[in-house]
Amino acid sequence: MSLSAEASQALESFQQARGWEQRARLLMQWGDRLEPLDDSEKTEANQVHGCESLVWLVARQENGQWHYKAASDARLLRGLLALLLVRVQGLASDELAAVDLGDWFSSLGLERQLSPSRSNGLHAVLLKMTELATAH
Repeated sequence: MSLSAEASQALESFQQARGWEQRARLLMQWGDRLEPLDDSEKTEANQVHGCESLVWLVARQENGQWHYKAASDARLLRGLLALLLVRVQGLASDELAAVDLGDWFSSLGLERQLSPSRSNGLHAVLLKMTELATAH
């Protein structure tokens, strides 16, 4: 599956990073780029369950492609969400179902930073994306 220009850029940045400190800095920067959610979007219906931190996800479909916005109260998680979003933004429902999260975060060199609970949380976010995509 091919990557969007933004996902390719993320991959290149993280692969060039030397060590965890540089990756952590990059992660925070990506998290700061997340499009903020309005308070009206931070509802129970948009909350992702299965995450230890608070996470909200909003989806809209445009010409058969999915576009997402997400927010979290945890700074590191915002970075991981930004990298997840950059990977899935604009995919069709069937492509979304084929995304291998573990492979994507391994390519970024972040697999060791994904504790089981963080990994489960990100899988919960991807699952919610897929549910929203298949419900439409």
